[in-house]
Amino acid sequence: MDLKTATALRRLRLVSAPEAVSFLLLLVCSVLKRTTDFNAVPVMGMVHGVLFILYVIFWADAWNRTKWSFGTAALYFVLSVLPTGGFFAERRLKRAAEDEVIASRARKEGVVNA
Repeated sequence: MDLKTATALRRLRLVSAPEAVSFLLLLVCSVLKRTTDFNAVPVMGMVHGVLFILYVIFWADAWNRTKWSFGTAALYFVLSVLPTGGFFAERRLKRAAEDEVIASRARKEGVVNA
């Protein structure tokens, strides 16, 4: 994996958890708006919107660089629109990065011919 591909995946991984947190906070703010006088929906809506747009940009870049199959790319996009999906995306991306590091070290040491 080249440096630009690794960077694209890292950016996607780093924005996925905050995007999920902002989505959950937006849902909480929506409930509070309906049940109390507290209205933070405009602020949380903007924060979540910015993070979601960043997620989609980083997702598209990662898809382009990694040459994911359509199914894998669709999975990461669907995870972005689920309230806790960003946490699952972050976990899967982190595991994939760790597997790549292990494979790279094995190739470097000549253990695996991959």
